[in-house]
Amino acid sequence: MAAFQPLPDLWLLSDERNDHVVEERLRGFGEPVGFVYRHYHLPDAKRYARYCKLNRIARAQGHLVILADSALTAREWGADGIYGAPLSLYPRRHDLIQIAAAHNMREIAQANRVEADAVMLSPVFPTRSHPGARTLGATRWHALANYAHMPVIALGGMTREKAKVLKSKRWAAIDGLS
Repeated sequence: MAAFQPLPDLWLLSDERNDHVVEERLRGFGEPVGFVYRHYHLPDAKRYARYCKLNRIARAQGHLVILADSALTAREWGADGIYGAPLSLYPRRHDLIQIAAAHNMREIAQANRVEADAVMLSPVFPTRSHPGARTLGATRWHALANYAHMPVIALGGMTREKAKVLKSKRWAAIDGLS
């Protein structure tokens, strides 16, 4: 496990929509990135088998591997850390990197309380994941990010171009990297 290496600026989240290109993407980055394995759509056995394959590819490229699941499962599967709602990260796991998901001030405060290593704040811009959902926009994203005690990763409708507009060096994508 490569835990506690410096957190990368660029993050790729997996799911059903980008599964057909995720292997290629993991091999295509010129530097290590963070990879959040989700794949909620698969039954347990298939989800684990797919994780094993993507984990091998990610490790060969030097990527950080974060699992959207429990700390117990992350340890069993050999992930570097966990991703999820701030309250699901409690109690603090010092042997795993903890990436919180936040959408508002209350969740930023929870991420601060559990001392998450980073927080993904979303949705910044319109996204296919949640069509029609209210977005934060750049101004509100920055206002909320200022309250976080840890690195903030922009998520939601993000692409390289939008990261430049947002002026955020840390960002994550599902479709934007597919």
